[in-house]
Amino acid sequence: MDPSFIIARLGQQVRQRRLSRGFTQAKLAALAGVTRQKVIAIERGDLSVGMAAYARVVGALDCEFALVPAAMPTLDEIQGVFD
Repeated sequence: MDPSFIIARLGQQVRQRRLSRGFTQAKLAALAGVTRQKVIAIERGDLSVGMAAYARVVGALDCEFALVPAAMPTLDEIQGVFD
């Protein structure tokens, strides 16, 4: 599976968890000790963000990483592949 799909899904999950906790991007950034721009990049699935930043943000959301078998990308996720 393409790593960009995995990172995009992780970003979506971070955003969903942030919203469910009622945090703004600025609040999450402050809790995680990263910039708001870093939170934005994580939620967008930016491949240049390092694992340490992801770990800080995930930890600030009281979550942890887990390995699960990959699911096929959805049509929305691969929409731009053939453009």
